[in-house]
Amino acid sequence: MSKVIVIGAGLAGSLLAINLAKRGMSVDVYESRGDMRLEGVAAGRSINLALSDRGIAALREVGMDEYMLAEAVPMTGRMIHSISGETKLLPYSGREGEYINSVSRGGLNIALINEAERYPNVKFHFNERCVDLDCKTGEARFSTGKSVTGDTVIATDGAGSAVRQAMMNGGVERFDYSQSWLEAGYKELHIPPADGGGFLLEKNALHIWPRHQFMMIALPNFDGSFTCTLFLAHKSSPSSEGAVDGASADGRVLSSEASFDALVDEAAVTDFFNREFPDAVPLMPTLIDDFFANPTGNLGTIKCFPWNAGGRALLLGDSAHAVVPFYGQGMNCSFEDVRVLNSLLPEPGARATGSKFDWERVFVEYGQLRKINTDAIADMAEENFYEMRDAVADPVFVRKRELETKLEQTYPDYFSKYSMVTFREDLPYSVAKEKGNVQDKLLMDICSRVSSVAELDMDAVYRSVLEIK
Repeated sequence: MSKVIVIGAGLAGSLLAINLAKRGMSVDVYESRGDMRLEGVAAGRSINLALSDRGIAALREVGMDEYMLAEAVPMTGRMIHSISGETKLLPYSGREGEYINSVSRGGLNIALINEAERYPNVKFHFNERCVDLDCKTGEARFSTGKSVTGDTVIATDGAGSAVRQAMMNGGVERFDYSQSWLEAGYKELHIPPADGGGFLLEKNALHIWPRHQFMMIALPNFDGSFTCTLFLAHKSSPSSEGAVDGASADGRVLSSEASFDALVDEAAVTDFFNREFPDAVPLMPTLIDDFFANPTGNLGTIKCFPWNAGGRALLLGDSAHAVVPFYGQGMNCSFEDVRVLNSLLPEPGARATGSKFDWERVFVEYGQLRKINTDAIADMAEENFYEMRDAVADPVFVRKRELETKLEQTYPDYFSKYSMVTFREDLPYSVAKEKGNVQDKLLMDICSRVSSVAELDMDAVYRSVLEIK
């Protein structure tokens, strides 16, 4: 029985433990935090997760898809909120049954840990922070003084991965690493359920208040509440796009309060929200308390390679490729990582002949399959930040989404870039990016030359799309 050390009991690590256990391997999972089933989830760090087809496919392989979807809230599209209070729904797809699901990060993580513990060959070790890894021997070292070894180590310890740091610090030759930050940070806020239960906003939508240089979003929770997240520049910068104290793209004046560092007291926060999100403020009775109690987070992208330390260790999930949350694919991508790795492992009960299982061969093949695709979703996630913040309020973009919806309703083999990423688990991210970018450029050009989608010959548009494939 192979012994695998998993570093990190988050979403990817817990799902990985289930898959490895089903393969008959012995799994020890080490987690820096306490057992979240006993301690709860820290406020302000639980950006809701959008579970879509790639993540569902991975849950299906361990029999947990229906269980998790039972307490998810379907979201059929983006509900756009204007300054004056008008709303417009932009569907995610023109096909029946294609939507994303708002799920609780904590609830999903707890369910995965519970499922993993059903296997006698899985053991969780909480309050054990990994601080180093010997990339030659595979020995993992912890802040408690403990050291452990197994046949291999798989690191799912997130964007701040200690295992990745060990690879960078000479553990792996010619290790490439890059980290980039968005100018924006985020802060989590809250809309409670209606009195007596129910939802104060449309239940089955991801709500967006796009304001060009910043935005707020709200995702529904199963209890009727909404988790809101304000995405805003950390600091005011006259040199930034759409200069502060200048005109925004819709002609409004952007004040110097359009940054977290300017929102320093209750009066400034109240004025900012009343001006920018007037329809949301009456729904947020704890706005001031939440704003000052919850931390301001950072938004960054991490890329690195190789992910493999000679078969002794592998980076997986955010430890290998942290992405910003604007395509709703961070969890789905990490779950797909687990699914791809699992497909390369021996069947349960299989016995190697002559020598120990060749982890390095598997890890090299895994990296070749995944690197191009994780880079693609990282790039698309950053691009989608600007789309959600700016483009969803652009009439040409709105027409393009209407056109894409009609194409999907009319031609079953047409998929928008968003649909390729979100609803096609059989299509690699890299293919979705390449095909989707070409389609987007064509459709934006078409929509820029008309005032209404009704003016367009749908058959002619469809033929144009086919010609570029």
